[in-house]
Amino acid sequence: MNFKLSYDEVLDGIIAVDPRFHHDAYHFVREGLDYTQQAISKQENGTVRHISGQELLGGMRAHAIEQYGPMAFTVLKEWGVKRCEDFGAIVFNMWSTSCWRRRRTIRWMTSPAATISRKPSANPSFPPSPPRPRGG
Repeated sequence: MNFKLSYDEVLDGIIAVDPRFHHDAYHFVREGLDYTQQAISKQENGTVRHISGQELLGGMRAHAIEQYGPMAFTVLKEWGVKRCEDFGAIVFNMWSTSCWRRRRTIRWMTSPAATISRKPSANPSFPPSPPRPRGG
């Protein structure tokens, strides 16, 4: 017999092995890939191509701000996503279970230029951090 698992059943299996991230984080990454592919396709006259980790992070950042506004950082954190490497781990988990099998290698999405930040200068949609008291 040949059984096909649903996407959510595959995610259940991933989370059973690696419980760091919520189901919604995986759905968000999948939506973020679609969002990024569509944005790049528009910029490149309909061309569909492989996207880099940095491009995916930029697309997911834009998608998060569009979907959740000032709460984006809080929502991602609630799902267990606290830094860019977490998105890389999610992509790797999805790829390793054949959710995505487009490439034989995955580069971790780490780059000094690709960051999740609460600093207003880095991301104007996120609230500024409260000032730290000065020691004395």
